[in-house]
Amino acid sequence: MAINLDKLVGFHQSALKIRTERMEVIAGNLANANTPGYKARDIDFNSAMESAMRESSGRSFSGSSRGLAKTNDRHLSGNPSSVAANFDMQYRIPTQPDTGDGNSVEVQAERNRFLDNGLRYQASLEFLNGKIKGMKKALSSGGQ
Repeated sequence: MAINLDKLVGFHQSALKIRTERMEVIAGNLANANTPGYKARDIDFNSAMESAMRESSGRSFSGSSRGLAKTNDRHLSGNPSSVAANFDMQYRIPTQPDTGDGNSVEVQAERNRFLDNGLRYQASLEFLNGKIKGMKKALSSGGQ
């Protein structure tokens, strides 16, 4: 029986990519907290995951009608290292009044989002680690 690694780790792999990209966006917001006119951005994780799951289920190398066959990830999607290319960035709506310089970064809120995203990233790593340990155990005949 063939083992499909995409089915085994695909969800967590996509989650890690999106969480990494979101971490970079939030870090950019924090770095520009004092830049006049800077608008805080973010990635909607749920819509990004839906997009990633649709894309991964559309990949077909067997010629089925589920989607276009790709022989290389860069053929249709552009830059494969940028998850942000698959969905639109969103501008954050500030909860505090404008400070007068047009900057919409709320440092405390961004730090909280950064920490939350980091914890969720760590959880995804733990789930992925558990999947890999389970696969290794199954391949070694139950760990005997």
